[in-house]
Amino acid sequence: MLAFVLVSGSLWILLELSSTLMEKMQAQEMISGLRIPEMDDISQFFLSLPTSTLVGIGALTAVLTYWLATRPRPIKPPCSLQHQSEEHEGGGRRSMMGDRTKLLTHYHDDATTMYEVFQRGLRISGDGPCLGSRLPNQPYKWISYKEVMARAEHLGSGLLHQGCKPNPNQFIGVFAQNRPEWIISELACYTYSMVVVPLYDTLGPDAIRFIINTADISTVICDKVEKAQVLLENVERKETPGLKRIILMDAFDSALEERGRSCNIHVQAIQEVECRSSPCRNPKGVMLSHGNVIADFAGFLKVTDVSDPLSLSTGSFYCFHPAVVYCHGGRIGFYQGDIRLLPDDMKALRPTIFPVVPRLLNRMYDKIFSQANSQWKRWLLNFAAKRKGAEVSCGVIRNDSIWDKIFFSRIQNSLGGRLRMIITGAAPTSPSVLGFLRAALGCQVYEAYGQTECTAGCTYTTPGDWTTGHVGAPLPCNLIKLVDVPEKNYFASKGEGEVCVKGPNVFKGYLKDPERTAETLDPDGWLHTGDIGKWLPNGTLKIIDRKKHIFKLAQGEYISPEKIENIYIRSEPVAQLYVHGDSLQSCLVGIVVPDPEVMPEWAKKKGILGTYKDLCKNTELKKAIIDDLVRLGKASGLHSFEQVKNIYIHSEMFSIENGLLTPTLKAKRPELKEYFKDKIEQLYSSISM
Repeated sequence: MLAFVLVSGSLWILLELSSTLMEKMQAQEMISGLRIPEMDDISQFFLSLPTSTLVGIGALTAVLTYWLATRPRPIKPPCSLQHQSEEHEGGGRRSMMGDRTKLLTHYHDDATTMYEVFQRGLRISGDGPCLGSRLPNQPYKWISYKEVMARAEHLGSGLLHQGCKPNPNQFIGVFAQNRPEWIISELACYTYSMVVVPLYDTLGPDAIRFIINTADISTVICDKVEKAQVLLENVERKETPGLKRIILMDAFDSALEERGRSCNIHVQAIQEVECRSSPCRNPKGVMLSHGNVIADFAGFLKVTDVSDPLSLSTGSFYCFHPAVVYCHGGRIGFYQGDIRLLPDDMKALRPTIFPVVPRLLNRMYDKIFSQANSQWKRWLLNFAAKRKGAEVSCGVIRNDSIWDKIFFSRIQNSLGGRLRMIITGAAPTSPSVLGFLRAALGCQVYEAYGQTECTAGCTYTTPGDWTTGHVGAPLPCNLIKLVDVPEKNYFASKGEGEVCVKGPNVFKGYLKDPERTAETLDPDGWLHTGDIGKWLPNGTLKIIDRKKHIFKLAQGEYISPEKIENIYIRSEPVAQLYVHGDSLQSCLVGIVVPDPEVMPEWAKKKGILGTYKDLCKNTELKKAIIDDLVRLGKASGLHSFEQVKNIYIHSEMFSIENGLLTPTLKAKRPELKEYFKDKIEQLYSSISM
């Protein structure tokens, strides 16, 4: 604001001076006849001015020059934001970036396998810090690139000495949280052409047994003793007969080793495997097994390198895809494993790029506004966000405006104070949340869309396009087309249909499951995602529905519960919800989990008081939440049969630990249906009554 006043003042004074000069020249012309003023006339005019006036002119001109030189510049988009994708001759649409005659398969010529990717990072970093972790109340400790490479080569060689084969048919299980040893284990397999198979305890014991047996996994590397015991229990029950070795990252006692010995399982420490072997010669990566990852992160780099090229080489990264990071000599920091300690880890690490899921953005947004505990504070916060949002809409992203200094610096510092890029995906993000945080966080916030089968991403926000309500344009590594879904009245001729992806980032199929592979990959190589998309006029993709999880109500109406959930989740007091219906019922019901930090204050404003637990049982609050959900549904154009008629308020969050969320924090619908079976029956019976 001060800069604006000074600049405005400078312009006004200069205009006044120009006017005075013109008046003086006009008077002179009347005396001496029409004559074009010369430089001497202008010089004489300025010489006739008092010294104080000349100093003022110089100072104001300097201010104006400084402002013009330092004013914030918008990010230059890599293509026209009104034309972000185009039709491809072979079908589908493709990105406007890169070589439009072929899809992008890699970004750097010296990094076409995962092994080469790490070697490139080693060269660029000059043996700089690579992997970081921390203990409570301690600073981050870093392992250098050379140390990571040495440990990976020793671990990989140790696996070979124990009988593993250096080829893509050798599967090594990794049963651990994200931590440095996870990356070292992964790199060990890449170095000697073996394949990593991640195992998650949240998948449940049945799924873990299925994966171990299907992939013929004989060796599992795990982090904690508890997970080793789960594996041993499976062996003792003769449910995983092929498992022969368990390698532990954490320390363990002789009792565990003895238990393993009793069922012919060799239990050993990861340090033991590393120390008892010397690196084998000629390690190499295999293109076939790595091509998907290389292509996908090449697409990401092609899109983002115009917007913030320094972030990939100089910043700290938090839980980001390792290939993107260490290809450019960057650092990867891991959190302590407890989500409650995430803010403390962020302040310690001070990352520059932070990938998040929408749920975390929603919680961040809700917490910010819950702390603005008066209408006046909320008005000010929204006013500041709108002012910053006006800059964002013009392509300007910065964290040094007057609005940042007064309102948003505390928010930015809580995330480390150095964020330059946030990437969100895995689920839709509310436009209001995305718009506010793009203004408040003072960094680039990108939205991506994809799934595991296309190596995470297939669309991405184009730098400079900070509008909401879409997931960006196709990445340069893949094509996207929409195909008809006639049962839901979606047709490609109208620019709507099931999203299908084709390109080098698309997977080759499910291991030993040709039937499921045929359902997902068609004969022409198109991956059918199950999501319903719509092309917008500027060439971006909007996800509008879901083909899977569609069901009919008793009256024959088709319902897509995830579409409804994505609307209802915008309700201020709601943290999570599950919408349910089936062909034997004529209406929908829902399970709602309120936000413990936001809901009590929201209820208080409506005159409803009590503890979080008590409020979850309060019928008055239940009615208020239903009314808010229906309000949002109407505003978003939901039909009456798409609105829930009854809800149950559940006080415990859906989580990975209780088996109701996947490791990527998506709802497990069959598990939710079974878990709340009795509550759902009660909801329907109370409606009929």
